[in-house]
This record gives sequence, C-alpha cells and structure tokens, in this order.
Amino acid sequence: MAIKKFVYLASFVFIISNTIKAQTSLPTVKPGTITKVQKFTPPIVKTFLGRNSHIAEVTVDEANQLVNLPLRITDDKSNVYLINSYQFMYKKKSVVENEQTGKRETAFATVADVFKSTPLPQVWRSNIGGAVQKGEELYFFDIIVKDKLNRKFYAPDLKISVK
Repeated sequence: MAIKKFVYLASFVFIISNTIKAQTSLPTVKPGTITKVQKFTPPIVKTFLGRNSHIAEVTVDEANQLVNLPLRITDDKSNVYLINSYQFMYKKKSVVENEQTGKRETAFATVADVFKSTPLPQVWRSNIGGAVQKGEELYFFDIIVKDKLNRKFYAPDLKISVK
C-alpha cells in the first residue's frame, strides 16, 4: 500500500513540475510583430490512371492493366505535378463459409498502404494484377503533390470500380 502511495505522489510531483516548466518557458512575442506569408492558391488539377479520372467504372481486363500504370496529376494546361505521397486501398472480393449455415457467402476485405512513388510497388502489382474481379474497387486517396516551387497540396481522389 505504501508503494502505491509513493508511486501516486511521485507521478503527481512529476506532472506538476513539467506543467510549471512548460508554463515558464513560453516564448515571448513582441507586440506588433507581424510576419506576412504569401497566400498560395493551389491550381485546379485532375488525377488520372490511364485515361480514367475521378470516379470510373472499368472492366476486369482494364482493371488488371490499370494496376501497372502510374498515377498522373495534371492541370488544364497539361502541366504535370510530382506526387509526394498517396494512399491506395484495394477492396478485394472473396468467398467465406458461414459457420452457422454452412453456406458460402461473398465478403470483402480491404488492404491499404501509403506510397511515395508511382506506379505501385512490384509486390502489390503482382498480388493484384491478373486477380481483379467484378465488384472490386481500386481507390487512390490523400494524394499530395508538389508544384515547381515545392509547394504541396492535395489532388482529387480517384476511385475505380470494376463492373
């Protein structure tokens, strides 16, 4: 019991001391100091995978080919933007057996990751390519791109449904 009290007391003292340090070490800002930052309005861009943009429906054969293609981000003047990172999610269709009824049912599993280069890494292309089925989805989102001045901004998501 004494050890518990000691642990509580030590934790309390530690928290209080850190709080006091945090409050006393605040930076001082001189009144009237203004730092101007130039406003950046990102350009209007489109995300492409092959010829598909925004939301697309493709056949199984097209989807198997699209997995191997790089993402492209362009504006209306055909300027290409470098991709800094993006997330990719694959909604995969599978068949499972219902333990209660013994019947086979369709289920979906999702796999996703963050990537810094395009096209997808070879291991992803190998696992997905050639195995895409009707009803599955390829979804590219949180796409961060850079302009020539190294300013980062988001590009639109791209969702491809397999029909």
